[in-house]
Amino acid sequence: MSLAKRISTVGGFTLLSRIFGFVRDVLMARYLGAGMASDAFFIAFKLPNFFRRLFAEGAFSVGFVPLFARALGKDITPESQQAALDFASRVFAWLLPILLVFLVIMEAAMVPVMLGLTGGFEGDATKFDLVVELGRYTFPYLALISLVTFYAGMLNAMERYSAAAFAPVILNIFMIGALITFGESEIGAARALAAAVSLSGIAQFLWLVRAAHRAGLKVRPALPKPSEDVRELMRVIAPAAIGAGIIQINLLIDVLLAARFLPEGSVSWLFYADRLNQLPLGVIGVAVGTVLLPSISRLLAGGDKAGAMRQQNKAIEFSLLLTLPAAVALATIPGPIIATLFERGAFTAHETAQTAAALMAYALGLPAYVIAKALTPGYFARKDTKTPVKFATASLVVNLVLNLILIQTLAHVGLALATAIAAWFNVLLLYIGLKRSHGFHFYRETLVRLAKMLVASALMAGGIYLLVGRLSTAFANGGMERIGALTLLVAAGAALYFAALILQRTLPMGEIRRFVKR
Repeated sequence: MSLAKRISTVGGFTLLSRIFGFVRDVLMARYLGAGMASDAFFIAFKLPNFFRRLFAEGAFSVGFVPLFARALGKDITPESQQAALDFASRVFAWLLPILLVFLVIMEAAMVPVMLGLTGGFEGDATKFDLVVELGRYTFPYLALISLVTFYAGMLNAMERYSAAAFAPVILNIFMIGALITFGESEIGAARALAAAVSLSGIAQFLWLVRAAHRAGLKVRPALPKPSEDVRELMRVIAPAAIGAGIIQINLLIDVLLAARFLPEGSVSWLFYADRLNQLPLGVIGVAVGTVLLPSISRLLAGGDKAGAMRQQNKAIEFSLLLTLPAAVALATIPGPIIATLFERGAFTAHETAQTAAALMAYALGLPAYVIAKALTPGYFARKDTKTPVKFATASLVVNLVLNLILIQTLAHVGLALATAIAAWFNVLLLYIGLKRSHGFHFYRETLVRLAKMLVASALMAGGIYLLVGRLSTAFANGGMERIGALTLLVAAGAALYFAALILQRTLPMGEIRRFVKR
């Protein structure tokens, strides 16, 4: 499979997940709004997600996938596949009991954990009791999604991306069902959502096990025993866990500051803004990282350093082709987007204004997140997990300092802006480090195409900014008029952007016809 096709496969299924996720978010805005129940659920949901990104999709994934891909080799044979499966079985023997023990500890310690995370909501016992209850409902999701990540890593290394990319859709389906069925009250909807999270983890696990068995990837149960390859995995995971933890601490700092020092609803405003900001990141950035890590690992295992650099350049080009205009659009017209998608029921015009301001700030850092997804596999594929930790630590310091400064005048918007600035600082460090240690550089043609994408995005921004003024009445009327106006804005923006690219010969028509034909 070509790099573009592999990224498109993962991105396509991720887009499907994001569509279901959008439906879920619309229903959450309708049934939960931005108050006590929504704040409690988002914090409870943030806790297992913190450890999921720290361990499952963070440290474990970046350690396990390159070692599994190395065992497979550049050219997969029955012998190399069996060797990789033997390694996976030894890893699974340790993974399962560790997850179960950690789950029991966290369930028992949920009260002090939430007290440290929220400060007890300044004595609001009702809200604190609810967040503890919801945290106990959601936390089993961590153990289940970690096992999902284990099977997804094996499938991705075998270039079988579809099943793992579809798994998040299952989470959104369960949450949508919970909201529709139990959405009569805000607290009832929050409880149903929390239970649905863990139930979806069971369904995702069974889905990935079935897909792995169909691909011939059957892990044999075994007792945990020391082995050199498992020790090597642990040596790689340790610094990666620290690095992933620092990144997630960045996100938790925002929640902590918003929960303790800002008005009620601030956590929810940041959540909804980040959800929209994560849409292009999830569709493009995550797909790039998912595909590049096993691909580069296998190229480097075969000694093809030039091929690995070429793949990274192409991945950055391909990802920014769609991410740049998305970021510019989110920063240019955040109000109409938020109003059309969320403003109904308990989500009022006030919530729209506050969320739109946060979205504008978050969007400024969106390209940085995507570039980082293409740069970090260059370290992880070489089993260098220590250098990104140093850079993440420096970014954490920048984020924390900016949080404390910007929250004074910009409130929750300052937290979002600090996150965006820290993301660009992290990318700068990643690029300089990769260039110095492994000779990575941008190809001249890559830089030229990126410059043309910036010009096209600027033209698009001007066009949609002028058009949104003419559509102000439709946005004020709401309902289908508002949906129609946003659809027109999106279509006009896309047309302007791609027309500008074609006129600059960044997208030759021959390439477009071949892509459409494929």
